[in-house]
Amino acid sequence: MKPRLSLARIIEMNLGFLGLQFSFGLQQANMAPIYGYLGADEASLPLLWLAGPMTGLLVQPLIGALSDKTTSRLGRRTPYFLVGAVLCSLCLLAMPYSPTLWVAASLLWILDAANNVTMEPYRAYVGDRLSEDQRSTGFLTQSAFTGLAQTLSYLAPSLLVWWGLNKDAVDANGIPDITRIAFLVGAVLSLSTILWSVFRVPELPLTPEELVEIRADKLTLGSAVRDVVQAIRDMPTAMRQLGVAMLCQWYAMFAYWQFIAFALSRSLHGTADPASQGFRDAALTVGRIGAFYNAVAFVAALAMVLITRRYGARVVHAVCLAASGAAMLAIPGIATEGWLYLPMIGIGLGWASMMGNPYVMLTDVVPPARFGVYMGIFNMFIVVPMMIESLTVPLFFRPLLGGDARNILYVAGALMFAGAIATLRVQAGNRVTTPAFS
Repeated sequence: MKPRLSLARIIEMNLGFLGLQFSFGLQQANMAPIYGYLGADEASLPLLWLAGPMTGLLVQPLIGALSDKTTSRLGRRTPYFLVGAVLCSLCLLAMPYSPTLWVAASLLWILDAANNVTMEPYRAYVGDRLSEDQRSTGFLTQSAFTGLAQTLSYLAPSLLVWWGLNKDAVDANGIPDITRIAFLVGAVLSLSTILWSVFRVPELPLTPEELVEIRADKLTLGSAVRDVVQAIRDMPTAMRQLGVAMLCQWYAMFAYWQFIAFALSRSLHGTADPASQGFRDAALTVGRIGAFYNAVAFVAALAMVLITRRYGARVVHAVCLAASGAAMLAIPGIATEGWLYLPMIGIGLGWASMMGNPYVMLTDVVPPARFGVYMGIFNMFIVVPMMIESLTVPLFFRPLLGGDARNILYVAGALMFAGAIATLRVQAGNRVTTPAFS
C-alpha cells in the first residue's frame, strides 16, 4: 500500500512541472516570432517546428522504457529529470542569441529532446508515487502547474514592457531584448523547480520483489526497444481508441501555436510582415491572451479534480475539447484585442483537459509496473499528429487556404470538435494484466 500524500506534498512533487512547462510556454509563444525575425517563410513554419514531434517520437518511448528498469541510487526516474533539466536550461540561455534561422532550429531540436527526456519519466513518477485514488489529483495538479507556468511564460515579455523595457529594442538579428530576458528566466526555473521536487518528495524505494523483477531483464537499449514493441502489442483497447481523439486535438493545437501570431497580425493590424511594428505588437498580444488562457487552464484544472471524479474523465474531456473548437472558429473574426479574451476561456478549458484527463484515462487501464513505457508510447499519440500537421500544412496552406494564417484556425476548430466526438466513443476497459517485463 502506497502512503497517501497531503495536497501540499502533491503540489511539491509537481513543482518541477512549473519549470518544465515554462520552457514549453516560451516555445509556444516565441518560436514562431523568432523564426519570423530570422527570415522564415510563413508556409515553412510547420517544418521548422518538426523538432518537438520528432524528438518526442524517438526519445520518449525509449526513455520511458529505460526509466522503468533503472535502479540507480537516485531512483528510477530522477536521473532523467536532472539530465533533461540541465540541458533544457542551457538551450534556453542560448536560443534568443541565435544569429541565423538554422541555429535557432538546431537549438530547438536539442531543447525539445531535453524536455522529452524529463517529461514522461516525470509523469511515470507521479503514477509511481501516488495510490490509485490520488492519481487524478496528481495529474490534474500537473495540469494546473502547466496552466500557471504557461501563464507566466506567455506574459513575461509584456510584464517586462510594463516594467519599463522598450518593446521595440532589438538586437542585430531582430530579436527583442524582452525575449532574451524571458528565456533567461525560463533557464533558471527549469532547473531550480525540478531540483525542489525531486529532493523534497523523493521517489519511493523499490521493493525487493520489484528489484528482482527489474534485474532479471538487464537494462539495455535493445531490451528497452523490445519492451516498447511488446507494450504496443499489449496496448489496451481504450488506449487505441483514445489515439483517434489525440490525433485530432494535437493536430489542432500544434497548428494554433504555429500560426496564431501571423493570424492576429492580419486580423488586428492588417500586416503579415514580421519586420513591422504591427507584427511585434501581435506577438505581444499572443503573449497576453496566451497568459489568460493558461490562467483559465490553471483554475479549470483545479476545478476538474472534483468534476472529473463526478462525471468521469471521458465526458469532461469531450466537453472541454468542444469549447476549445468553438473558440478557435471564433478567433479569425475578431478585430480587437479586448474581445479575444472571451474565446480564450474555451482554449483554456481545452488545454487544461488535454494536459490532465487523457492521463487519468490512461492510468486506469495500463499496468502500474509499466507506467514509464506506456507514458512514452502515449506520447506518440501527441507527437505523431504534430508530425502529420508539420508535413501536411505546407502542402495546402497556399493552394487551399490562400496563404492566410487565419484560415488555419478554422481547420483547427473543426478538428477539436472531431476530437470531442472521438473521445465520447472511447470505451473504458480492464487494466492490462501482462507481466511487468518480458
